[in-house]
Amino acid sequence: MESITENTLPIGKPKWLKVKLPIGQKYTELRGLVDKYKLNTICTSGSCPNMGECWGEGTATFMILGNICTRSCGFCGVKTGRPETVDWDEPEKVARSIKIMNIKHAVITSVDRDDLKDMGSIIWLETVQAIRRMNPETTLETLIPDFQGNTRNIDRIVEANPEVVSHNMETVRRLTREVRIQAKYDKSLEVLRYLKEQGIKRTKSGIMLGLGETEAEVLETMQDIRNQNVDIITIGQYLQPSKKHLPVKEYITPEQFEKYEKIGKEMGFRHVESGALVRSSYHAAKHIL
Repeated sequence: MESITENTLPIGKPKWLKVKLPIGQKYTELRGLVDKYKLNTICTSGSCPNMGECWGEGTATFMILGNICTRSCGFCGVKTGRPETVDWDEPEKVARSIKIMNIKHAVITSVDRDDLKDMGSIIWLETVQAIRRMNPETTLETLIPDFQGNTRNIDRIVEANPEVVSHNMETVRRLTREVRIQAKYDKSLEVLRYLKEQGIKRTKSGIMLGLGETEAEVLETMQDIRNQNVDIITIGQYLQPSKKHLPVKEYITPEQFEKYEKIGKEMGFRHVESGALVRSSYHAAKHIL
């Protein structure tokens, strides 16, 4: 089997991947608050291309449980290693950040914490509860890890009952072992299925393209996700965070993304976000409708 690390693309992105610098009064205000209070949003730390648009709509993404992950996925820019001790004050800090920024819709995500017995699920539950107490009008999406498929941990997310629960497949079956080294394709499908079976109203998943997958594989993955009664899918272009990460094999055209969007709607997804700059939380506030 050909490795993803072979046949790298030359440097130079197509014109449809170029983004304008974020502008606007709302963005400027939020940027000032983030800097003043040293708020930890993945929007800024991840240099998201949609930051200006999302902040303008009152949406922001926060990462909990530190910034060091126990897994070493080939696509992800988050550091891998021994995570720091859990900060039990973090739920209140995140809730306070959302209040300061006056966020209407918050997306919460985290690193994987396979080093913890509960894999971080208790902090997840307490974070959602703290946000609910301090920001009763704010709607929530939780973008969760697989918790190794442990239903006791997933049940804490179900208990928190956010408006949307998301878990990303990231890539097609054939590439999962190389892209998500410690994750399993079928386990992620099981997590999505379990969430729906336990009564989560809106479930969501995302994949990134350009790692060497075929169109047939993308459609198979989309159908696999839909077969778990998932409501929302996001499809975006993979971009290499550094030279140490997996290279981009292909830049997907806007026309191809439009094709996937059309097919996704025909499959029965309630929302399909498909485009080169689409990320997991893109248009997240609209996904609760």
